[in-house]
Amino acid sequence: MPTSGPGSRPPTIADVARVAEVSRTTVSHALNGIGKVDPRTRERIKRVAAELGYRPNLRAQRLRRGEAKAIALASSMPFAVAGGPSRLGFYMEIAAAAAESALLHGYALVLVPPVQSGSALYSVDIDGAIVVEPDVNDAAAAQLRERGLPYVSLGRPVSPDDTSPYVDLRGGPVAELLFAHLREQGARRPALIVGSASRHSSVDARAAYERVAERYGWEPVVASAPEAGGEQAGYESCAALLAEHPRTDAVCALVDAFAVGAVRAIRDSGRSVPGDVMVVTRYDGLRARTCEPPLTAVDLHLDSAAAAAVDLLLGRLRGEGAAATVAAAPEPRIVPRASSLRVTAPA
Repeated sequence: MPTSGPGSRPPTIADVARVAEVSRTTVSHALNGIGKVDPRTRERIKRVAAELGYRPNLRAQRLRRGEAKAIALASSMPFAVAGGPSRLGFYMEIAAAAAESALLHGYALVLVPPVQSGSALYSVDIDGAIVVEPDVNDAAAAQLRERGLPYVSLGRPVSPDDTSPYVDLRGGPVAELLFAHLREQGARRPALIVGSASRHSSVDARAAYERVAERYGWEPVVASAPEAGGEQAGYESCAALLAEHPRTDAVCALVDAFAVGAVRAIRDSGRSVPGDVMVVTRYDGLRARTCEPPLTAVDLHLDSAAAAAVDLLLGRLRGEGAAATVAAAPEPRIVPRASSLRVTAPA
């Protein structure tokens, strides 16, 4: 019979030991899968624990094992890009999937605000972390290394000194997919707007754009904007680009916040989207879907990528020497929308 109920204390390991007629040590070993306990005794103890409504003291377990049973999700990416005012963007989609995957393995996920400097990661009790799209001199990765904590990267690290395991978000193929779509829709003078930080998505997109431009005889036009500037930075960068290159007929604004600003800049210049200038972006999130017109974007399969990052990290925490060092997100998929779809593409 359960001993717990309204107004009563929760059952303890001593209660389980008393009812099962074994020692507390035997109960602990049986419930934690350690030690040498007869299988029939182990099953009896588990049955008694369930009947009593016993729940292990997770905090005590963590203290005994020297584990926090928590991992962090960290990034130096500003919320102006990663989340926006509603915090429902790129970063939070990753967080939701990573939290679910971590919990299935008995770990809590700690969300860390954008790490620039200071003690953002020094005071958090964690066993390891996932760093989202680290910059070349990433503050989050640096703090984790200083603490001696294992971490994995979601997105290829660009620093030559960073040899952490990572999930490949396929930066190059994503950019090539976007430019192939623009060409199919008739673009002949597309431009690229990227963040000024040296994250893999920007670095790989530049390289992919240069390859595609050489292949099709395009004149490469690349502009950059500070990530922290959000939509306004995208607006100003696109406005300057159009003023300098007025024949631009498509803009690939890699950051979705920049793309929304670019749409506004195109319209303020007296042009239409997509009639005069098409616009595409990398991340198929809330901004892409609610922009007017809705933005063509890419399904990055962030849920699968986040789960893969959790698996990589837990492999490191378990000390699996043969664990994989690189995992790949599923193949990206273009999501065409009104911002780049022309009824009849020009010859």
